[in-house]
Amino acid sequence: MKPISEAHVAQPALAVVDVAACDDQTAFAVQQLLAGRWATATADCTTRVPGEPGVRLRRYLDVRQELAQRRWNRPRPALGRGGLAARPH
Repeated sequence: MKPISEAHVAQPALAVVDVAACDDQTAFAVQQLLAGRWATATADCTTRVPGEPGVRLRRYLDVRQELAQRRWNRPRPALGRGGLAARPH
């Protein structure tokens, strides 16, 4: 992965989150959890680093931009045996 740019952490509430996971499915589940709470763009692919296990995914967050409270009424994603699945109410 590229080095983190100073612009991505230039002020309070900006954060860079690097996800390392065993597979794409797990990395995307973590991404979905982050995107369900804070403003962030989502990625459609992960990266693999030669010589390192698993996959990587980097997300840039602005935690000042918490999403509307009404979104929390929806079921949150959970990682089940079949992958990303909605939790029961």
